[in-house]
Amino acid sequence: MATFHQMDLVMTEREPMSLIDAAWLRMDRPTNLMMICGMMTFADRLDLEDVREVIRKRMLCFRRFTQRAVRGSSPYWAADPYFDLDWHVRHIALPRSGDLEEVVSDLISTPLDPSKPMWQFHVIDTEPGSALVMRIHHSYGDGFALMYVLAAMTDTEPRNPRKPLGDLGRNDDTRSAWERILGPASEVVSGAYRAAQTLASTGWGLVSEPFRLVQYGEAGLGLARDAAVIAGMTPDSPTRFKGPMGVMKRAAWASPLSLFEVKAVAEAFGCSVNDVLLSCVAGALRAYLLEQGDDVDGVEIRALVPVNQRPPGRVAELGNDFSLVFVSLPVGVEDPVERMLEMHKRMNELKGSKQPLVAMGILISMGLLPEDMKERVLEALAANASAVITNVRGSAEPQYFAGKRIERQVFWVPQSGGIGMGISILSYAGNVDFGVATDVQRVPDPATLVRRFTDEFEATLLAALLMSWPGEPARSDL
Repeated sequence: MATFHQMDLVMTEREPMSLIDAAWLRMDRPTNLMMICGMMTFADRLDLEDVREVIRKRMLCFRRFTQRAVRGSSPYWAADPYFDLDWHVRHIALPRSGDLEEVVSDLISTPLDPSKPMWQFHVIDTEPGSALVMRIHHSYGDGFALMYVLAAMTDTEPRNPRKPLGDLGRNDDTRSAWERILGPASEVVSGAYRAAQTLASTGWGLVSEPFRLVQYGEAGLGLARDAAVIAGMTPDSPTRFKGPMGVMKRAAWASPLSLFEVKAVAEAFGCSVNDVLLSCVAGALRAYLLEQGDDVDGVEIRALVPVNQRPPGRVAELGNDFSLVFVSLPVGVEDPVERMLEMHKRMNELKGSKQPLVAMGILISMGLLPEDMKERVLEALAANASAVITNVRGSAEPQYFAGKRIERQVFWVPQSGGIGMGISILSYAGNVDFGVATDVQRVPDPATLVRRFTDEFEATLLAALLMSWPGEPARSDL
């Protein structure tokens, strides 16, 4: 137990929270918890004490994980004087009739304790191995930063563990106080930097009066145009994916795809791997709607897609350093190849867009706005999208955690506002895994939906195999 002297010292260690991190803290709702969840599965049984030892030595070197997020008009980080690792690393045994998806669904529906650092690991006994489920509040870091933390805790060889990274995140930051509070947006230079600050200060005006941005002058024309595009968006197609939500979520994951095969299809059609995977998502949503008896003609489903803003290299801090773009999925297109090529075209049109910077301005404003205005911004953004989709690249080689080989990695992205579906794509050790989290009032059976991802990729792969190659006669002539 902490002494009074330790508690007094801890109470003086307050660190201002960046506006981006504060935005995610303030976006928590009972119907949408801002919590990133991930799962690793193992063929062998994990030892609970071994797991705690890895986390103690190789995760707690990121000092942020010993701090709690203190809410209020000016949120800040403060060390937890009662920090207890045993509370953060728990053991769950599945009942005989237990379903791992059911346990994971309960975990992603359960809020983290705000009086403690908001993260937990759950070691779950399965037959014959284990699953390790991680829950971390979004304010601690985005998925890209957390993948770096995971890499620091895993090894390429079971008997040759990495050395701990050392103490990270101490108070030796040489940036100005404003830079620390503003966070990633402070690194945007020149006119773009000033525009981001202006977007933060205008807040709701960005959404309600986008044409005011024209006065930024020539340097801000790109920002003004893309801000006008975002603010002028009409809601995407009304489908069963949009509507009132509850507090219960369901988690599911699909059979993995071969990354080699995905890359082969992408190369055959001159597309990116991301184009192929997003096309599979669009096809799966289409198939699910058709199964429910819904009309899909002309349906366009828009998704919010995170864009990493970090430069490559070591992550010395956690936090959030990403922005968002709106991506429209051509759900109304039936042919898998035509759909993929249309997806490729749309993604190319987004290249060079200022949407990420505009979205970062909105996120900054979320850390500043009064509660009622924040809700209006959330509602406006949520009305324009039906899902959040994220694609993260994991290790290309098999990894080991606490001496055990990681068989699979899956994660589930949180949604915001009134968005009730999150789709996560993660590559690991030559495979691609899809994780889906849905509100039960919108999609009560995400396992049915997630199986369609594999079906859609197989249809696209078959089309690639059957297409005519240079020098060959058309298939119709055979």
